[in-house]
Amino acid sequence: MAKKFILALILLILITIALGTILLNDNTVNIYIDGENVSVETKTFDDIDSNSLNKAICNYTLNAMNDTESNVDTLKNGVTSICRNYGLEDPEVNIDSSLGPNQIPIIVHINGTSMMPTLQDGQTVLLNKTHDIEVGDIVVAESDEYGGIIKRVDQIEGNEVHLISDNKNISYEYINGVLYEIKGITTWVGISDINGVVIDY
Repeated sequence: MAKKFILALILLILITIALGTILLNDNTVNIYIDGENVSVETKTFDDIDSNSLNKAICNYTLNAMNDTESNVDTLKNGVTSICRNYGLEDPEVNIDSSLGPNQIPIIVHINGTSMMPTLQDGQTVLLNKTHDIEVGDIVVAESDEYGGIIKRVDQIEGNEVHLISDNKNISYEYINGVLYEIKGITTWVGISDINGVVIDY
């Protein structure tokens, strides 16, 4: 009976040590995004420079928010790579936001009148970073011809998206003696050029 008790006690001690080791090696990076700001909290027992690591993750996340090709998975992979560079192996990366877990909100400021009357010049809108779009959505995209634009989805054909302006007014203006027609932009972009969908304005 005493041998069984001693074996059970040894087994309990070994389990306790194993669980303690697992808990001590639990590296976690928690990222919170509100649309404009990023906060990072790193939990680890490793001897690393957490302040520098958190700053590097913040900068990377802010850049990823503006990169049309990034998403939650590429953000997590990039953060994991940064952590490894700082000596933090296999971290659990958690992304939370004002939209909920695993979402990337972005606040965008409208510059121009091409989306009037829906959106006003100087207005602020909230964008959900996604390529999951439908006809009728208002999206922010990066156009080779026009740069960063905010437009309505008019058509989706395969991986190509036709974007239009809500403002249908046409005006005419003389520039250097030449008469120009001024109207809203219509253009095609790839789905990969879409940065996200406007969800609140």
